[in-house]
Amino acid sequence: MKKNVLIVTYYWPPAGGPGVQRWLKFVKYLPDFNINPIVFIPDNADYPLVDKSLLDDVSEDITILKSPIREPYKFAKLLTGKKATTISKGIITEWTKQSRIERLMLYIRGNFFIPDARKSWVKPSVALLSDYISKHNIDTIITTGPPHSVHLIGLKLKEHFGVKWIADFRDPWTTIGYHKELKLTKASEAKHKRLESQVLNTADDIIVTSSPTKREFEAITNAPIHVITNGYDKVSTGVISLNEKFTLAHIGSLLSKRNPKVLWRVLSDLVKANPEFAQDFQLNMVGSIGEDVLESIEKFGLNRYLNAVGYVSHQEAIVYQKQSQVLLLIEIDSEDTKCIIPGKLFEYMVSNRPIVAMGPEATDVEQILKTTNTGQYFLYKDYAGLKHVILNHYESFKKGSLQSNPIGLQKYSRRALTESLSKIL
Repeated sequence: MKKNVLIVTYYWPPAGGPGVQRWLKFVKYLPDFNINPIVFIPDNADYPLVDKSLLDDVSEDITILKSPIREPYKFAKLLTGKKATTISKGIITEWTKQSRIERLMLYIRGNFFIPDARKSWVKPSVALLSDYISKHNIDTIITTGPPHSVHLIGLKLKEHFGVKWIADFRDPWTTIGYHKELKLTKASEAKHKRLESQVLNTADDIIVTSSPTKREFEAITNAPIHVITNGYDKVSTGVISLNEKFTLAHIGSLLSKRNPKVLWRVLSDLVKANPEFAQDFQLNMVGSIGEDVLESIEKFGLNRYLNAVGYVSHQEAIVYQKQSQVLLLIEIDSEDTKCIIPGKLFEYMVSNRPIVAMGPEATDVEQILKTTNTGQYFLYKDYAGLKHVILNHYESFKKGSLQSNPIGLQKYSRRALTESLSKIL
C-alpha cells in the first residue's frame, strides 16, 4: 500500500520560474518509490511568471487540492503597475534609485505582511486541510517555502494533529538577500526570527538545498537537517545546433545587485582589442534584467552585442542553453548568497556547454563545478582569470572544439534526488 503524503506549496504550474520545478519533479517521481503525493495549492494565485508548458509534467493521477488566496500584489498593481510585479519577482532597485512609492511598498511588505504577502492563505488553508486530514489517511505533511508563510500552515497542522511534518527550505528565511531591503522595524525583524525559530524547532525534519543553509539552521535547531539539492530532468528537445556566433548566455533573472561589472569590463576590453572577437561575440540575456545591469552593459559599450530575450518558457530556456557556446552563472557577491545554489546550475551541467560562474568565496557552486568538471568559478575581483578563460573558450570556439566534459552528474538527476527524499519519508 502506498504511503499518502500531503505537500503544501504555493508555486505550481502554470507558475513559471525555478521555484515551481523542485516539487513538480519530486511529485513526478515519488510514486516510483511507493509514495502517493497529494498536492495542496492556491486556487487563484497571482504568479509573477507563468509557464503553461510545465502543466505537461503534472500527472492526471495526482490528487490536487485547491483553496482560494487573497493576493495583495493584485491590489498593489492597480496603484503602481509594473513596479509591484518586479518587487514580487524579487527585483529591488538600489536605495538611491528607489521612488517614494517603491520605498513605501517595501516598508508595507516588510512590516505588515509577516512573514510575507501570502500570510492570509494560512488560516483558510489550515481549516480546509484539517478536515481533509481527518477524513483521509494522512500521517505526513511537507511544506515548501518561500513563501515561508506556507510553513505556518505546517506548524498549525502539526500542533492540531501531531502528524509528521517536513519543512523544505528552497531558500533561507531571515538571511536571504532581499530580506534586508524590506525596511524592517526592530519589532518586525524580531517577529521574523521568532517565527523562523518556531518552525525550525517544531518540524520533525528540515530539508535544505545547500550545506551553508544547513550550517546556519544547525545553530537554531536540533532537528535533523538534510541537504537535497535541486537537479535536472530529461527534456526532449530534438537535435539542437550550436550558435554560429560566440554566444555567452545567461538564463534567468539578473537582479540589480547581481551585476558583474568586472565581466562587462573584460568583454568590453576584448571587443575593443580584438576586431575578430567583436565580430563573433554575442551576449544573450534570457530572463528579467535589472535596470542597473542594463545601465552597466551600456556604460561598457556592450549594447550592440546584447540580445535581451526576456522571459521564455522552461522548454525554450533549455534550447537557449544547449545552443549557447558558453553559459554564464552569476550570483550576488555577498556573504548572504553563499548558501544559494541556483536551480539552473544543474540544467546547465547537462547542456554540455562550459560554464563560467561568478559569486562569493567558498560556495557549494564552486565545489560542484570542480567535482563535475563542468566549468570555472571566479570571484568578482578576478579580472585576469575571467579574461584568460573567456579567451581560451573563444580560441576553442574558433577551432570548433569548445565543449564540456562532465563527470558524476547522475546523482543530481531529479529521480535520484527523489529517491533520497523517499528515504526521509
